[in-house]
Amino acid sequence: MWADTLLIVFISIFTALLGEGLTWVMVYRTEKYQKLKGEVEKQSKKLEKRKETLGESLDKNHKKKIERDEEKLKNNNRDLSLVKMKSMFAIGFAFTALLSMFNSIFDGRIVARLPFVPISWIQGLSHRNLPGDDYTECSFIFLYILCTMSIRQNIQKMLGFAPSRAASKQAGGLFGPTPGQFK
Repeated sequence: MWADTLLIVFISIFTALLGEGLTWVMVYRTEKYQKLKGEVEKQSKKLEKRKETLGESLDKNHKKKIERDEEKLKNNNRDLSLVKMKSMFAIGFAFTALLSMFNSIFDGRIVARLPFVPISWIQGLSHRNLPGDDYTECSFIFLYILCTMSIRQNIQKMLGFAPSRAASKQAGGLFGPTPGQFK
């Protein structure tokens, strides 16, 4: 079981490096991506600085300037996502093929033992194709997904491909600030 677990971690590292390499070839080294990323960084810092200096004392004119800056930033983030989209399809196709191959190799094998029982709607994934009712037993797909999610994020940070904190903070998202919060 330990050998399978370590093998899956190494497979996750390899596929994350492969994915970042393909993304670098298809996206990160292009002039269009570099230009858009620079614009997003510049606008994020400008918007953050403007919000810090003005604070709570915003008149109508300042609110409109901030809203315009937020709109520009949102449009550039959208364009940046569209540039990344072409590589995501290629990587998704390649990883689907790899995932199905590895899934057939590890089918029905317990690769790890979880220190907890997963919540019911995750148990189908964590115990996929495993015999028995011990839900602390972990299948390949669950461990692979967990490893890939955490490893790929860290590899992106190490290689400098992750968005900066300022850009992430200004971009919003699931837990970030809502656009137009100063209305």
